[in-house]
Amino acid sequence: MIIDLEYDTSQNPSKEKQQPGPEPLYAELKRIIESHGLLKTQPLFYWYKILAAFLMFVSAWVIFFVADQNWIKLLDAVYLAFATTQLSFLAHDAGHRQIFSSSRRNDIFGLISVLLVGGSYFWWVDTHNKHHSKPNQTPHDPAIDYTILAFSHEDAVRKTGIYRFIVRYQAWLFGPLMCLYPISIRVDSIRFFLRNRYPFRLAETILMATHFLLYFFILFTNLSFWSAISFVLIHGALYGLYITSVFVPNHMGMQILEPSSDLDFLRHQVVTARNIKGPRFLDFWFGGLNYQIEHHLFPKMARNRLRKAGKIVEDFCRQKSIDYYETSFFRSYLEILRYLRGVSLSLRA
Repeated sequence: MIIDLEYDTSQNPSKEKQQPGPEPLYAELKRIIESHGLLKTQPLFYWYKILAAFLMFVSAWVIFFVADQNWIKLLDAVYLAFATTQLSFLAHDAGHRQIFSSSRRNDIFGLISVLLVGGSYFWWVDTHNKHHSKPNQTPHDPAIDYTILAFSHEDAVRKTGIYRFIVRYQAWLFGPLMCLYPISIRVDSIRFFLRNRYPFRLAETILMATHFLLYFFILFTNLSFWSAISFVLIHGALYGLYITSVFVPNHMGMQILEPSSDLDFLRHQVVTARNIKGPRFLDFWFGGLNYQIEHHLFPKMARNRLRKAGKIVEDFCRQKSIDYYETSFFRSYLEILRYLRGVSLSLRA
């Protein structure tokens, strides 16, 4: 299920040096990164992150059971949304084989995340690999193929019915749509179960069903009906808002490539991605994905090595005259909203 999206530059190195072209350029960068030891696994870092995330998740449910007032339980839904997102970040890292050297161990962790988060790990791996292989390139990247959003004028004019109305005002509706993302995750997970046969299909189906049986049983046996509904809405909306706020700035509004584009791997990954600059706190808040360029170039790199890699990659790209773009968090959203509004103007004309 996992595709290694880094180019293998170890094959026939002498031939690689003789032939000018894009692959040798990436190989040169990768050798620099390897010389700094940035591709080595980080087991101690990840055991700390796993322990911290599980403690947050467990403590959120402890608060829920201990609290004797509904408003505290509803406030706890905010904390649970944060803890759920931290677990999702770790599932992302496991999918890229960042946590454990063994593929089996990464997949086991991914299956645990299905029980705790309630979405298919292998659906995400399949979709995310397609995105990583050809980001922002139509029609190959599923991350720019949404039913309720349009990323080009051609895509906008093809929308019909309610979807056409949503796209027409997508810049204004973008925030509320982000809150609905958990619904999309679950719907796509179920479709993946039904349409694909893979070794862990039955296990994922049982784990996801168990997640929702336990989740709703706990809520509706410990809260009144409307308080339980409120908990579900708060938890789901804030989880969706948090997780989408992390991945939306990474590519949205950046260059969209035509199907016939023949950009080499290095340039393709760099010009279609946007880094978010800021203090180290952003590294924690984004789960390392604020270094989207480096993550796409070296998807197996542990997130605690991305900041150092960013300085190396940026200098390399400047030297090779490759556009390397980073901006602030708020500036990125301003660019995204302007971009979405620009696409929707074709329907308002």
